[in-house]
Amino acid sequence: MDRINITAPLKDEEIKKLHAGDMVYISGVIYTARDAAHKRMQEALDEGRDLPLDLKDNVIYYMGPSPAREGRPIGSAGPTTASRMDKYAPGLLDLGLKGMIGKGKRSAAVHEAVVRNGCVYFAAVGGLGAVLSKSIVSSEMIAYEDLGTEAIRKLTVKDFPAVVVIDCEGNDLYETAPLKYRK
Repeated sequence: MDRINITAPLKDEEIKKLHAGDMVYISGVIYTARDAAHKRMQEALDEGRDLPLDLKDNVIYYMGPSPAREGRPIGSAGPTTASRMDKYAPGLLDLGLKGMIGKGKRSAAVHEAVVRNGCVYFAAVGGLGAVLSKSIVSSEMIAYEDLGTEAIRKLTVKDFPAVVVIDCEGNDLYETAPLKYRK
């Protein structure tokens, strides 16, 4: 398998070259947000207020880090279950979000929004939070500090490993991979 390097924020040309099952290494800026942050962002949108970050072409990583060890920008940084954000994701994708990183299957509504907006859903391997944190160069809290680990953070990453699960054409690794082994 060839190594695929991509840069965040994502470009449409890069996204179109990705296929479900591809292993990618992401470098650049991504943001963290989990359940509570997504709820706050939805409340802001419902009230006509601006979001604390520009979603256009950006990637949100569904992750809440553990405290940083001395000399490190962040603690363990493993993915959380993406389906918990499914009620918010279609609206955020419609506003310009281009990528999501989490673990697990997504709803039909998210799947449709990924295709409609030419986006991508990546999976990071659960249980490898300490290893994944080594790809995080810097971490800066940018919104909802009172939420603690669920605050929104801006991360600079280098060679962050992820797998394309749902590509912009709607191919879903969670659907196609089991077919290879079913006989």
